[in-house]
Amino acid sequence: MPQTPIFSSMLGSSCSGQVQPDMGERSGGDLVFQDGNLISGSLEALIEHLVPTVDYYPDRTYIFTFLLSSRIFIPPYDLLAKVGQICTKQKQQLEAETEKAKLKSFTAKIIQLLKEWTEAFPYDFQDEKVMKELKEITHRITQCDEENGTVKATITQMTQNLILSLTTRNQFQEIREKFRQPVTDKGTILKSKPQASQKDILSVCCDPLILAQQLTHIELERVSNIYPEDLMQIVSHMDSLDNHKCRGDVTKTYTLEAYDNWFNCLSMLVATEICRVVKKKQRTRMVEFFIDVARECFNIGNFNSMMAIISGMNLSPVARLKKTWSKVKTAKFDVLEHHMDPSSNFCNYRTALQGAAQRSQTANSSREKIVIPVFNLFIKDIYFLHKIHTNRLPNGQINFKKFWEISRQIHDFMTWKQVECPFDKDKKIQSYLLTAPIYSEEALFVASFESEGPENHMEKDSWKTLRTTLLNRA
Repeated sequence: MPQTPIFSSMLGSSCSGQVQPDMGERSGGDLVFQDGNLISGSLEALIEHLVPTVDYYPDRTYIFTFLLSSRIFIPPYDLLAKVGQICTKQKQQLEAETEKAKLKSFTAKIIQLLKEWTEAFPYDFQDEKVMKELKEITHRITQCDEENGTVKATITQMTQNLILSLTTRNQFQEIREKFRQPVTDKGTILKSKPQASQKDILSVCCDPLILAQQLTHIELERVSNIYPEDLMQIVSHMDSLDNHKCRGDVTKTYTLEAYDNWFNCLSMLVATEICRVVKKKQRTRMVEFFIDVARECFNIGNFNSMMAIISGMNLSPVARLKKTWSKVKTAKFDVLEHHMDPSSNFCNYRTALQGAAQRSQTANSSREKIVIPVFNLFIKDIYFLHKIHTNRLPNGQINFKKFWEISRQIHDFMTWKQVECPFDKDKKIQSYLLTAPIYSEEALFVASFESEGPENHMEKDSWKTLRTTLLNRA
């Protein structure tokens, strides 16, 4: 995917909302500032604050935050149309004053704003009417550039980059990952001995560090297809549900669902690899192997894969294998579970994540820059931040202070996702991780019971019922 360096250049190291001295400050009666920070305003005033003038260009943190959050209150097409109207009005005033230098300065700033918009949120322009509106605005702007083609050349380049971004993203959507169907073949599940030709993860990769590196490759490839507007759709979708509305334009969160599906598949793969091993000694080795892989993921900064592996080992079919666990050296696993202890809102994990983020900011190598948060916790943070704070204040103004914080968290994620994976890609290992058959929850229980028999009447009844169900289904 083409990178969007605008995130780093636009937002820097934080999204404080502080007005930059060299940018100037423009405020009106409908904008409220506190200690130099914009904290609220009417939608109309916030839109006007987005549009440059001869003497003013909006703070880039504001551009990103407003464009990100505005979709909750106004569709991108309507916003672009309003921006176009304000631009046209200002252009006409400058033309009436016959101030050519000022007109050129204003034109350059408008192009820069549109450039930043198309780079940060290219998908806002996927709709034909939005693209048409963009062309109309740029056409009006180019009329004042008759002496040279600088403006036209800049607009042409901007349009080409936009089309490339849209094409690349659409191609990804056409090659959507296929949801893997759990194995239901009775010969594979109901076994008395392992098949000689059947591979397991250890036959493909027996080095925990290398497997952790390949998992990190997959994680970074998956998050590269997640965009700021995808994350903001969570907020928009919740608002739609709260208002009992169905908004088709905000429910297309497939990239988020696909990434969540990868987490679930990895958890189930770990459980499958453990449960399908017949001999206790080999099964113990498999458990210890995954513990080491999870530890290496933690050291790399790949918390999402680490959590998926721990979740897989905590699934009931694996957790009930008491004879296996009695042979496992669990000290390492206890440390990992401590890091992922859910008490105090995952305080230990958040401390580790903060440490990885700080390491990333001062890193000299790509290896130290990797930060892959636990994605479902990241999404929950945005969800609760949205639910705790209202979109609008009692006076009807937009609570922009809330959106500074949401923007900051999303910006951090966008920064982390742009890190280039420094590890060599191993296609054989990745192919196994992505395509190896995984058992359904029912099949995991059957395999678990066959590895270590039921210990009580409840387990015996469950085992008989599951075995019969799977045999009849097959």
